[in-house]
Amino acid sequence: MRKLAILAALGATTVCLALAQGKAPIIGLITKTESNPFFVKMKEGASKEAARLGAKFLSAAGKQDGDNAGQVAAIENFVAAGAQTILITPSDSKAIVPAIKKAQAAGVQVIALDSPTEPADAVDALYATDNFKAGVLIGEYAAAQLKGKKLKIAMLDLFPGHPVGIARHNGFLAGLGADNIDADTPDLATTPDVVCSQDTFGDQAKGQTAMENCLQKNPDINVVYTINEPAAAGAFQALKAAKKTAAIFSVDGGCEGVRNVDKNVIVATSQQYPLKMAALGVAAGVKYAKTGVKAKGYVDTGVTLIAKRALAGIGSKDVKFGLANCWGQ
Repeated sequence: MRKLAILAALGATTVCLALAQGKAPIIGLITKTESNPFFVKMKEGASKEAARLGAKFLSAAGKQDGDNAGQVAAIENFVAAGAQTILITPSDSKAIVPAIKKAQAAGVQVIALDSPTEPADAVDALYATDNFKAGVLIGEYAAAQLKGKKLKIAMLDLFPGHPVGIARHNGFLAGLGADNIDADTPDLATTPDVVCSQDTFGDQAKGQTAMENCLQKNPDINVVYTINEPAAAGAFQALKAAKKTAAIFSVDGGCEGVRNVDKNVIVATSQQYPLKMAALGVAAGVKYAKTGVKAKGYVDTGVTLIAKRALAGIGSKDVKFGLANCWGQ
């Protein structure tokens, strides 16, 4: 513990010396992938905010969702490059913690964006969507729209153990009306209505394969939950190829996803705001570089239900709102 305290003190001294010498703060962003539009937009937002605030911006990403080794290497590279703050969307919420602790011991502020670590207090702060609420919103909409129907649900998830995937999955089932599921439920829940669960890694092609697998298990699926809109697009293609229809509900609020709500590909989605996460993270990094004061705790960056059709008793915004606030192409 004494060694960590000494390292942290040296790191803080380095920050102060850099400022005294008039050097620009260095802020690094590590996302899960380079391909997901959500993270592309987060990177764009962080880069613009860093330029606006006079900070030097570094970026890196894993090769695919779940690439912890790539993120660990990026942290080490950023520390070596003199970053005072590292923003990260953790692919493996537990396995990344030792690398984060090493960076913090060197005086680096580490802030999680979008996805929490396990434990959550392994980072200095978290700026993210309330993912359980995001799931609840689309679950409540589904319950209202499909009231009275016998549901046969396919759950197209992220991958095992990730807190974002667990929160959205469980929130959807809670919104549908399942008992004994809340934000503290630690594992993926299920109900008698769930006839298939598959992992998609948030990828469109994997989402299509997952949906094909589910249709083989039960061709009568009429409700599909997806971890994100790329997975939803893949699920729709599988349903279309099989000449099947099902109500698809998702989370993200990217521009393509909102357009798919307008096209009736997705019934409703929960919109989140990566630009806000990025801007808050960069601002906290610049503040730390200028004052030595670190960010603390969790900041909810907001979520909005986007649906083409308003339903009585369900708060939602229309496609026009979604397109005005979306991200991506």
